[in-house]
Amino acid sequence: MCRIIELMSLSNTLRLITLFVVILSLQGCISMKRAPDEYQLVPKYLEENVERNEFSVAKGDDVIGRLRFITLEKGDTLPDIARHFSLGLNGVSATNPGVDIWVPEAGKRIMLPLSFILPDAPRKGIVINLAAMRLFQFKGNSESLAVLTYPVGVGTEERPSPRGLMRVERKVSRPTWHVPASIAKDHLKKGDPLPAAVLPGPQNPLGEYALYLSAPSYLIHGTNKPASIGLSATNGCIRLYPESVKKLYENTPVKTSVNIVNQPYLLGLSNGAVYLEVHAPLEKLDAAEFDKVYAKLRNIEKESGRTLNWSKVKKVLVEARGIPVPIFEIRQGSGKGVAEPMEVKHPGKLNGRPEIPELKTDAWSVLAADMRDEIDAVRLSAIINHQGPQIPARVLSKNDSYSVVAGPFNDIRGARDAIKRLKIDLEIDGKLIEPFKRERGGDKR
Repeated sequence: MCRIIELMSLSNTLRLITLFVVILSLQGCISMKRAPDEYQLVPKYLEENVERNEFSVAKGDDVIGRLRFITLEKGDTLPDIARHFSLGLNGVSATNPGVDIWVPEAGKRIMLPLSFILPDAPRKGIVINLAAMRLFQFKGNSESLAVLTYPVGVGTEERPSPRGLMRVERKVSRPTWHVPASIAKDHLKKGDPLPAAVLPGPQNPLGEYALYLSAPSYLIHGTNKPASIGLSATNGCIRLYPESVKKLYENTPVKTSVNIVNQPYLLGLSNGAVYLEVHAPLEKLDAAEFDKVYAKLRNIEKESGRTLNWSKVKKVLVEARGIPVPIFEIRQGSGKGVAEPMEVKHPGKLNGRPEIPELKTDAWSVLAADMRDEIDAVRLSAIINHQGPQIPARVLSKNDSYSVVAGPFNDIRGARDAIKRLKIDLEIDGKLIEPFKRERGGDKR
């Protein structure tokens, strides 16, 4: 059955995020004991504007971008930080193990993994590395090459994204989603019947733009679930942030080549040094990819006549933080060392951060939960706010408890729809809160 596009249930999103956190915490047991020196660098400069998507590629180089640091503020979430800097949740979380995704500590300084090793593939058209969950679009030639890059969401292990060489067959603005029978069946079992077609709008999982690939039933498209970018969360398609897919749509002619690879181990040359970038494999260990990189490392030893620091290589492999780490100088004294990281000034507003409207007593709302722990309540509120489409929620304190309240909604239909989504997507039993009506002679409900 056609897997043309996915309507990932939000409960699956939550489970994926929870699993992702567990995996990261297991990795963190190794890496948090003592971070290597490459991650302890103290930046010397403060930046306000950071290039996120477009980079020039120096001739003979494979590494683009520069690592950054930012100090978190109260109310930040890692999905919001990731989206503002055009990163995926996987990248920010893997680089900063142990940091709470939804309620990170205010004042915590984290790394922004804004440096990338280009995939080992011809530098033309679009290249997508599934392991890095990153799309690269090449412009120009070997003498003057530029690359535009965006984070992506990819297929699950059960429904993986395709691999190999294909092309863009057609492009559609404001596409209609024709619901595959298999997905309709899955949602019907959960009490969530879907229409045969979903028209453009906030409920459409394709977002505003779609690029249809020559591989039948697969697309590159936008999303109404931006918190899923950087996760294995689709039925095989490649999804981007709304702002990213708009740029890609505008810059991609029909017939553009699309090469989808899966390379968790990347080697790159820059400034006379060899860099290694490792991502946690999407599937079980890919021995072929590992053997390929191992052979290249042995060849570097042979050609240079020097021995690699294999303990350092092993450390990078174990930590799998997804950032380029220098492991070898081609000739002693030739490397310029690690590019100095930059400190980023926290923006006044994070682009794409969910807006939470003021809760009005004369509008419908929904009680999602009463909780004793404030942090747990804030976390649940953040998760609800990042559903797609958003369900606005906030925490209200009362005595020694904290209420997570969703709303406001214009009418009872909107409130009941939110209750349904909370139940289906997050297994939360929401309770309807009626508007508080004021009448002459007193206040009544």
